[in-house]
Amino acid sequence: MRHSPKHCVQGGAPTKLKGPRKGERFHLYVLIDIYSRYTPHWIAASHESALIAQQFIDDAIERNGISPHTVHADRGVSMTSGLVSELLTFLGVVRSHSTPRVSNDNAYSEAQFKILNYLHDFPKSFASLDDARTFLKGFFNECNHIHHHSGIEWHTPASVHFGTADAIDEARQITLTAAFHANPARFSARPAPPKIPHVAYINEPAFEKQIT
Repeated sequence: MRHSPKHCVQGGAPTKLKGPRKGERFHLYVLIDIYSRYTPHWIAASHESALIAQQFIDDAIERNGISPHTVHADRGVSMTSGLVSELLTFLGVVRSHSTPRVSNDNAYSEAQFKILNYLHDFPKSFASLDDARTFLKGFFNECNHIHHHSGIEWHTPASVHFGTADAIDEARQITLTAAFHANPARFSARPAPPKIPHVAYINEPAFEKQIT
């Protein structure tokens, strides 16, 4: 699948966060715009259900004022439920699900969850649901507005999502040009900031790789 800005978001069955008691888990629901890597909406809930998933997606669309072209998700029971399917059909959103038994078919979500789980200050467990939400609020704020992502040429997801990346690249170009004129021997060619890819893929088809 290939998508350009704001056309596809990726979600999945919620990841589980350890609670204060043995066997207790909180559930993290996340949507990611795969082009910008921006997280437009997330929630932490005490349990997983189709109704929560439906309300989560509906709220995300209402908050952002735009319906995505496609929602790609794994095959968890909440994301494949009739409630979610009916909502997306009503909104005219294309449904896409991971290929069975393919481990990398939800790559954007899995990469983000891996970053979360490997944070140096990620708690072994959370004392309460509010405690988890406070931690996650800081995490997603940093992911969206502070972290410079290699996949979008060292911009922040918010910059790409809200359209300020071009202005930042213009400023970068001014700096690079000044450095080039100050000491051209340092460079093999006139420098330019890297270009953000025009499209983003989930499992890029082999034939498209050959064409490009």
